[in-house]
Amino acid sequence: MAITLAEFTGWLEGHIPPSFQDDYDNSGLQVGDPGAQVNSVLLTVDVTPGVIDEAAAHGCNLVLSHHPLIFRPLKRLAYGSNSEVCVAAAISKGIAVYSAHTSFDYTGNGVSRILAEKAGLQGIRVLEPLKGRLMKLVTYVPESHAAMVREALFAAGAGHIGNYDRCSYNMKGEGTFRAGEGTDPFAGRVGEHHTESEIRIEVILPSHLKGACIKAMLAAHPYEEVAWDLIALENEYTGAGAGAIGTLPAPLAGAALLQRLRELTGLPVIRYSGDTARTITTVAVCGGAGSHLISSAARAGADAFITGDIKYHTFTEAPEKMLVADIGHYESEKFSLEILYNLIQKKFPNFALRFSGIKTNPINYYGYDKTDQIS
Repeated sequence: MAITLAEFTGWLEGHIPPSFQDDYDNSGLQVGDPGAQVNSVLLTVDVTPGVIDEAAAHGCNLVLSHHPLIFRPLKRLAYGSNSEVCVAAAISKGIAVYSAHTSFDYTGNGVSRILAEKAGLQGIRVLEPLKGRLMKLVTYVPESHAAMVREALFAAGAGHIGNYDRCSYNMKGEGTFRAGEGTDPFAGRVGEHHTESEIRIEVILPSHLKGACIKAMLAAHPYEEVAWDLIALENEYTGAGAGAIGTLPAPLAGAALLQRLRELTGLPVIRYSGDTARTITTVAVCGGAGSHLISSAARAGADAFITGDIKYHTFTEAPEKMLVADIGHYESEKFSLEILYNLIQKKFPNFALRFSGIKTNPINYYGYDKTDQIS
């Protein structure tokens, strides 16, 4: 199946919208010709020179990473920094690089969701939903075509509210118009005032789907000139946001939860604060550096919070009754590659897909005796 890089990234961004990313971030295409064909992907958390070499050795023409290869602006390609070396090597070897960073973090079925699943949580939901990412689309349709327009909007991704889909509000009314010269009106005659029984249709949609929804609506609508409104909303978008929260199938002592996390991540030690004897039922997580969500986790009733990159003073400021665990930045995000693998395999079963075998995590643990146990 021949597909261009632009077609592939366009499809991927339908699942991981670039508009979700933080302002400081640089998710998206890092290196590559959008018109070039791709048929093989190497998945990695970080891009290093070894990863580029690995991709070339296995004939992978696209490296798909979590952390951006180009995070800060490059002023030169002088083979100095890791980014410079990787960009130059990727260009010379004809390898494209695409990174899904905070866009993937904020995706409802993204980085934090799979970490919550791996931790054994149930009833998982977004911890801190995004705001200002929803819109309301309103249009007026003759009764005979209302069902058709609704179906087109639903198919384009509109009408989702929480765990409900195909949501719309419909109200009957009358529309009036007079068709001018050169028109071909769906109803009425040119030059004559006409009143048409219409349905006002309202649907909610995430802002990144507005183009697709408007296009679908116009294609299904019978009128030459369609009346429609697009209204920005301040509602929380519960389908996307930072972190995740859920409950354990059965309560665990804090020490048992920490031991589970050790086994899950393969870490020799886990930094934590709080009482390990306390019973844990509700757990909040955030892949990557998520210590800024500790207050949100506390407000949501979490007994424990799991993330990476927690600073000393953040530990001291955490609620006394909450178990706070730092499982490492890399370790908290590495499982997200499984999501990318499954997405691509389902859509492009003929693609050659590989997980990178290169150790990109720069952090090691010196002098730890693996026979030791957490006290």
